[in-house]
Amino acid sequence: MSINDPAHRPPTDAVRFDEHGIEPIPGSRRDSTPWQQFWIWCGANIAPINWVLGALGVTLGLSLVETLVVIALGNVVGCALFGLFNVMGHRTGVNQMVLGRGPFGRRGALVPGLVQGLLTMGWVGVNTWVVLDLVIEILGRMGVHGGNGLKYLVAGLIMAVQLALALYGFYAIRTFEKYTVPATVLVMAVMTVLALGQADAHWTTATATTTGDRVTAVTQLLTAIGIGWGITWLPYSADYSRFVRTGASERSVFWSTALGMYVPTVWLAALGAYLASAGGGSDPSSLVTGTFGAMAVPVLLLIMHGPVATNILNLYSCSLAALSVGIRIARWKVTLAAGTVASLVLAVFLQADSFARAFDNWMASILVWISPWAAIVLVDFFVLRRGRIDVAALYRRGGADGRALASLALGLLAAWAWQFGMVPALQGPVARALGDTDFSWLSGGLVAGGLHYALALRARRRATSGEAVAVEAVS
Repeated sequence: MSINDPAHRPPTDAVRFDEHGIEPIPGSRRDSTPWQQFWIWCGANIAPINWVLGALGVTLGLSLVETLVVIALGNVVGCALFGLFNVMGHRTGVNQMVLGRGPFGRRGALVPGLVQGLLTMGWVGVNTWVVLDLVIEILGRMGVHGGNGLKYLVAGLIMAVQLALALYGFYAIRTFEKYTVPATVLVMAVMTVLALGQADAHWTTATATTTGDRVTAVTQLLTAIGIGWGITWLPYSADYSRFVRTGASERSVFWSTALGMYVPTVWLAALGAYLASAGGGSDPSSLVTGTFGAMAVPVLLLIMHGPVATNILNLYSCSLAALSVGIRIARWKVTLAAGTVASLVLAVFLQADSFARAFDNWMASILVWISPWAAIVLVDFFVLRRGRIDVAALYRRGGADGRALASLALGLLAAWAWQFGMVPALQGPVARALGDTDFSWLSGGLVAGGLHYALALRARRRATSGEAVAVEAVS
């Protein structure tokens, strides 16, 4: 069946078991709308974890005003890149890890695919910790105490809901977001008004007093929160935009996905920064219960919606990543493996003294590989191929593109060299030499993308010269 098959589209409101794997989505099954894409990404980012994003700026020593400027401007870049990657999925009907075969080759794309699979598992653990910590804190204020047994029970219930939705795939995810996100947005709007009325924020107070300390904090915030937040979602994007109906304009796909990421991220991060500047700390549960008290109880289930909505995307994309690297096992087995790895990540975060600092280490480590990978995919698709790709070629057997892999390796090295995380292993020599700044996302992207472009042009010139010589020899 053709990707652009004009056959009758199925009802958009139906919740069906998603039998699609990594094959191109035929036109007859592409019935999602840009508006539905907006709700998917909006729902995934209306979560307590995004409060931590804003609170991290205050934790690093910036004032509230400085934090808000970095978050608002940084996410313009990160979310714009996210919108472009969604255009790839809409144009081709192919998921993101298979699209990565374009520059890297089928075998060359195995490593990014494996990393993406592990990354999604890790995110499930991180997001579950946020929900678990929040629920236990609120239950404790209500007089419900159960120790570790209660934690395991809550975690099990949350995981069961996430796994059920992820197993049904895109159709369940879309329907879940469609009917729950608007209500969540309304509740968060009410909570924002309450926060603004109750918290006494300090707009210009900053603990980073020297210029050097502030520059360091700004670059770290850009990496972990500003530009970096949108970049972390790039490996997921086409997994969902591939379902958008073929008649939708690419402009609508770009704006619906970019704004679906930007609006909730900046909104909730700004709220987290506001509460943290008022002395609320950076822990998600402290931010909620300390500000809203008993008001947090009626909205508990709706607050939990965000992390659940995020994790069902992680679990679904995890199964696609597994299929993309050739792991032919049932989706439920992939999700079970994801839950095991997520539990290990969860255990690590439970031992962390500061969630905000642990989260910064997590963000810094994953951006080291995502930024060079994304730069290569972006340059290859939009610049070298002029936005057009042979979809059938992505599924044929093939080797690895040495030029793309070399570009990725050097990009990884460049990203690490200008990375300044909160542990010595994540502090590169360039970052330390330049005042502990962190431009890992920029250095990795420029080196990997620029080198891939240069090597591809060189290969084309050689091929053209070889063809010219052959023609002259024949004539």
